[in-house]
Amino acid sequence: MATTRTGNTPVTRPTVPGGPVASTVPVGAVYAEGTRLEWGASLVEGSVVLDETVAPNAPWSAVVRRGHVLTIVDVGGNQSADCLLYSADDPEERYSVPDTLSWQGNAYVRTGTVLRSNEGRPLMTVVANEIDRQDTIGGACGKESNTLRYGHHVMFQHGCRENFLAEAGRRGLGVRDLVSNLNWFMNVPVEADGALGIVDGMSAPGRRVAVRAERDVLVLVSNCPQMNNPCNDFNPTPLRMLVVDPTPAARETRSAPPARDARLAPPVGDARSAAAAGTPEGAS
Repeated sequence: MATTRTGNTPVTRPTVPGGPVASTVPVGAVYAEGTRLEWGASLVEGSVVLDETVAPNAPWSAVVRRGHVLTIVDVGGNQSADCLLYSADDPEERYSVPDTLSWQGNAYVRTGTVLRSNEGRPLMTVVANEIDRQDTIGGACGKESNTLRYGHHVMFQHGCRENFLAEAGRRGLGVRDLVSNLNWFMNVPVEADGALGIVDGMSAPGRRVAVRAERDVLVLVSNCPQMNNPCNDFNPTPLRMLVVDPTPAARETRSAPPARDARLAPPVGDARSAAAAGTPEGAS
């Protein structure tokens, strides 16, 4: 291993017999000078409870109380915000991709999608969304997956998995608590043959998504540091996290997501089938 310094910070990189493994991929890169940044505002009217910025490459977490709405602002455009959700009262109950997608019968996350737990219960509901679709099947980058996909020259680069581990540790969680995640603002199309890939994004500076907490929810976010694919437009930018307590009018307008088709009910005998087909999502 070879150790160099960036300022006062030692950086250790893998070596080969002829010397260090070279990489043209910048580590810890942030947005270029002149990048257009749009800081936006909450998608739902209400009293601001929290207003924080997530720096490029950084993790973030907060507990969003039941009924409050979190708006995530894609400040620079096409910046993936990898996201995990946990019941704040019992983190053993956490976001489940299979439950979320099987209940709605669709691979994409859109307005009205209920983000469900491994117990089949609602954690949050997407109440507003300014891009066509959001992803929850592309997974999170990490040192191991980067190495497998892009080569050993990137094995020292930290990714969203490492961000999740760092932030989870501050919340008393660990490796076993990391599960499949959401990828706000990342474009992962599913082709007719079932193939998928990470391609150029559909977002833009200032675009937003808003999710309402159906119970007290711990939200973990990694502002994706990946520089080997287009998930952050090769130009890592900040995210803005806004939590509001909605006004009565806003609560009334967004009180119930659309009812789901009776054909999407869980199989008879499934633990979740207590919710009758046609019951509004989020009403359980």
